[in-house]
Amino acid sequence: MSSGVQHAVDFGAGALSRAAALIHTLVTVEALLLLAAAPGLAGLLLVRPDPANLPLVAVCLLPLGPALSAALYALHHRSRDLTDLHPARTYARGWRLNALPALKLFTPLLVWLTVIAFTLTHFSATGLPGWWAVLLGAVGAGSLLWGAHALVLTSLFTFRARDTARLSAYFLFRRARATLGAASLLLLTAASTALLTEALPALLAAPLLLSLLHSSRPVIAETQEDFTV
Repeated sequence: MSSGVQHAVDFGAGALSRAAALIHTLVTVEALLLLAAAPGLAGLLLVRPDPANLPLVAVCLLPLGPALSAALYALHHRSRDLTDLHPARTYARGWRLNALPALKLFTPLLVWLTVIAFTLTHFSATGLPGWWAVLLGAVGAGSLLWGAHALVLTSLFTFRARDTARLSAYFLFRRARATLGAASLLLLTAASTALLTEALPALLAAPLLLSLLHSSRPVIAETQEDFTV
């Protein structure tokens, strides 16, 4: 009997089983993320690639915030044991917990980025000097990095929106390595979109979010130690 119990314990605990559990979780989370964001992604297919349609693009991207947040929650709480996998249930729980908090942060970020993108695409009409375009680009990049920290924090912790916003700004410079990790993922996403296909970042969203979690470990650890009871 003890030998049978030992075999049951061993199954699901080895390296191959852990790899299989990770792949299963990534595939499930990816499918659920695409399903949760499907209304907006479908809308994007109908929007012509015209700068005048940037506000419509922003509206279509709104469901992506809760979808990404739920995915981060599911990946963070994933089981390493092949015999105890519930990624779909964990994803659904993450969406229920984080949909509204994620929208509270994601919506103003989208509005702000839309204003920047609209200004840059119509920059010749503004009459501003060229260095303003560089400044706006830098502000937009910084906003995206702030958003990456905010996404991690709002997905894994229960803070008020304004406290999450402040912590995200604090960690931009406090944890420079985590910020650089987020920047590298954003650059990879932008490069793959520009050089290959716009669909690739969506299809690889789960591995990219897992990488974001990995690079954000110092942020997560400090938040747990210093900002939670």
